[in-house]
Amino acid sequence: MPAATTARSARLGLRTTPEQETVLRRAADVAHKSLTDFILDAAYQAAEQTLLDQRLFMVSGSRYQALLEMLDRPESDNPGLAELFSRRPVWAKK
Repeated sequence: MPAATTARSARLGLRTTPEQETVLRRAADVAHKSLTDFILDAAYQAAEQTLLDQRLFMVSGSRYQALLEMLDRPESDNPGLAELFSRRPVWAKK
């Protein structure tokens, strides 16, 4: 999530049922967060995951062919990529 020191200037609004509000407030209390911070953190994490899960790639015909050729190539050792995948993702909780 963006740094907490960044000023919040955009405004979002939402409506809930009384039951939803109760659950959200109880969860925020358990997490020792304000209701706003709790909802914003949860929504931001869900948005990041949704964006990371994208599996649709829109490319031109020539780039599509190049992508297919790259995917069809046999795998090769890539120490840099292996090191990258061994790191904890920046969005994972510490």
